[in-house]
Amino acid sequence: MNPADRQTEIVNLIRQRNRVAVDELASLLKISKETIRRDLSELARAGKVQKFHGGASLPMMTGEGPFRYRMGDNAVAKASIAAEAVKLFVPGETLLIDTGSTTLYFAEELAKISSLTIVTNSAEIARIVSFVPSQSRTFLLGGEFNADNRQTVGSMAVSQIRSFRAHHAVLTVGALDVRTGVMDFCIEEAQVARAMIEQAEAVTVLVDSSKFGRIASFEVCSLDRITTLVCDQLPPDKIRTALTESGVTLLVAGD
Repeated sequence: MNPADRQTEIVNLIRQRNRVAVDELASLLKISKETIRRDLSELARAGKVQKFHGGASLPMMTGEGPFRYRMGDNAVAKASIAAEAVKLFVPGETLLIDTGSTTLYFAEELAKISSLTIVTNSAEIARIVSFVPSQSRTFLLGGEFNADNRQTVGSMAVSQIRSFRAHHAVLTVGALDVRTGVMDFCIEEAQVARAMIEQAEAVTVLVDSSKFGRIASFEVCSLDRITTLVCDQLPPDKIRTALTESGVTLLVAGD
């Protein structure tokens, strides 16, 4: 079986079973675990699967509404951003993480790090980072529940955020431009993100290139509040210059 056919078979098996361990795939396909791991890495880079410790699942597609379909948008870019961003964090740190399709990919990578404290308003992120035994602690914020993307929002969630101090806030982006900085299309999500920023020492923004130069209705933070921006492609010159002048560290996945 050539590599392309083998990888197609791996994806089909994962579709049938939702989550499959490396050992199980090796046994079913009668090939080595090392080969399976290499195939899973290639499939993950292509956005076709999501790796977890010891196996893989299909890319997270939560719910039945718009958020489910956003998970499939720019999947390769989001997976590469997540793999680059996770290098910034070490055991013992506390992270505030908001809800978003890119942060769900990030959570899969983050689950590989032990002894973290994770605070999030996303039920899916809480599930992902708690699934693998890693001696990490997870806090799921309470509040009004949104079934589409399985997140909590509102004054209760914002109030609970203020009871934490964190080394990092890790946020997704609806839009980013030079004039306003980071923006969101949902006022409740913008309020959660602003509260997380207030409680964090450093702010990491995960953004795929489709968000550069866009405008959304609600401001989250100015560029100079961002510590690190992780993206899949270099921003346009105007935005890149503004980020540099604001003291933002720019990381491009794959560089």
